Amino acid sequence: MPETRFTVRWPNGEIEKCYSPSTVVREFLTAETAYPLDEFVTRCRIALEKASTRVEAKFGYRCTNAEAQLTAIESKARTFSTPADVTCLSIS
Repeated sequence: MPETRFTVRWPNGEIEKCYSPSTVVREFLTAETAYPLDEFVTRCRIALEKASTRVEAKFGYRCTNAEAQLTAIESKARTFSTPADVTCLSIS
């Protein structure tokens, strides 16, 4: 399963590299695209859940790194008030 990294810019300008164990994240995020904060979190939640499920189907266990990444995104998002945008800078 090819790992995928996506880089985001949070509303405060901070840039963070994020992890997905699967390319499924490309179905939910597009490079150089800004998303409203709540929509970004929802897209990440769905993408990382699907990625973890793919790992489980292939290896018999869920991906704890994907789950940890989602927890980190949700935690970080709670530090901002809406409306605010998160920009996906790149996906590799």
